[in-house]
Amino acid sequence: MARPVLHDVKYQPDLTPLLDVVFQLMTFFIMVSNFNQEVYDQRVRLPVAGSARPIVDATEDKLVLNIDPEGRLLFNNRALDTGEAVKEIRFQADLTRLNTEAAGVSLSAGEPLPTTVILRADRATPFRDVFALIRACQEVGFTRFDLRALSAPAR
Repeated sequence: MARPVLHDVKYQPDLTPLLDVVFQLMTFFIMVSNFNQEVYDQRVRLPVAGSARPIVDATEDKLVLNIDPEGRLLFNNRALDTGEAVKEIRFQADLTRLNTEAAGVSLSAGEPLPTTVILRADRATPFRDVFALIRACQEVGFTRFDLRALSAPAR
């Protein structure tokens, strides 16, 4: 009995699932990078300082506060006046306490919060406005602050 001759069958894999995964990953990374940029408001022009050092972004908790030239807090693409800014800072402090307790670390009353507050004030912002925000942060328990500036150009 003669066997039928099998011809070489070339198999072409379906690449649709692979392309779907690639596009989903691309979308995810684009969205994550946009959320990071939202924290660092581009409307704030940082001052230039000769002693500025490169940013070492640790994995610690941080709260980024952007301050425009009029002294308003820029938070989530909104400009907040002093009263709204104080409410937002209180809310962030409460959120930090909840997150810290959820991580298994208990904070006693009056104990400083582990979050670092990063202040990005515009170069035209009067220092009294920056100081008012620092004071509001200290009143709710934030004690660690970083001031951001651009490094001076090399000569």
